Amino acid sequence: MKTFGVALLAAILGYVVGLFGTMVGIELFSSNQHDKSLEAAMTGAFVGGPLIAVISMIAILALRRKRSSEK
Repeated sequence: MKTFGVALLAAILGYVVGLFGTMVGIELFSSNQHDKSLEAAMTGAFVGGPLIAVISMIAILALRRKRSSEK
């Protein structure tokens, strides 16, 4: 249960990092002039955030599994 809690926390933090990281990236590199802020918010919320959340959860689960098998 502790592993699940840590993985869930990593996913939540990963989502926040992915959300804001994607928003900053879109604001810096997008050539869209009409609705750049909307593009940044939607891409961050529906692409960057979930992607980083899943990656961070998988990474934590893999690290915890590796650590528990070494004992």
